[in-house]
Order: sequence, then C-alpha cells, then structure tokens
Amino acid sequence: MESNKMRITGSLINAFYICPRKAWLLAHEFGPDPENVFIELGRILSEETYRREKKEIVLENMKIDLIKRAKEDVIVGEVKKSSKGHHAAKMQLVFYLYQLKQYGISAKGELLIPKEKKKFKIDLTQELEGELKQTFLSIKKTINQTQPPLPKKSSFCRNCAYKDFCWV
Repeated sequence: MESNKMRITGSLINAFYICPRKAWLLAHEFGPDPENVFIELGRILSEETYRREKKEIVLENMKIDLIKRAKEDVIVGEVKKSSKGHHAAKMQLVFYLYQLKQYGISAKGELLIPKEKKKFKIDLTQELEGELKQTFLSIKKTINQTQPPLPKKSSFCRNCAYKDFCWV
C-alpha cells in the first residue's frame, strides 16, 4: 500500500494508538475475528445508547458515532465501551474534529462512555492538531512496511479481535 493512496480513518487512528500491528492489519484489509464478542458488544452499545441523537454519520473517511447541536455548537460524539483506551479514543475524536475543520466546519467533541457514565469534552487545540499530524506520519511509515510490526503483549491483547494474528 503506497502512502499517497492510503486513506487514514478514525478507526485507523484509534487502532494505531492501541497497537501499530493492529493498524497495519486493518490498513491491509485483514478482517478481525467476526465472532469476537467485543465487536458485537460495541455494535449493541452503539444501537442502544443515545437514541435521540443522529447516529453513524458517514463522511468520506469518517464514521462518526453521533452528531448533535448545543445552541450554536456542533457536537461530535465518539462512543466507547470503556475508558481503557482513552487516549486512542480521544485522538480518534480529534481526527474527526480536524477533518471537519478541513471542510470549514467548527465542531466540539465529546468522548462518551455510557457504561461508566463518563463524558469528556474535547476541543481541537493546536497541540492536539500537531500530535495528530505527527501520528499521520507514523501511521504512513508503519503501514508502508511490507510486514506488520512484531506483536507486543499489552493489556489490550486479551480482548482484541486481531489476537489470532499475533498469538496463535
């Protein structure tokens, strides 16, 4: 996969922060285990929460969980099962805010974790935008490799839908 053809998505950003190997597999279109219970739990969570909001907005390389208005503001929400991958989820949301900014849309973000009853407000700052741009470069470098990075054991491996690619 050449970098100029690569489309960075929110899911790829999230995967890269969790595990660069997972991002490589995702970018090279290796599918996760379709019977992974955590994928099904995520789908159910997405369907059953925030029913009054506009959900699953698909734009070019983004699949935004929900969008709502609060007075003058457009709020983009990212829903997660837990706060375990907080920074990865935050950067996924920052990616959406950055992409919307490229379209001339100023939005604010909310990272939503309904099971834990937590909500984190995220604004696109220059610092986060700078980190995101650095991440773009790191992702391109990683996924342009002919082989995936070697697996590294982490606390995310246990529930990962890609674990069979690493630990069989």
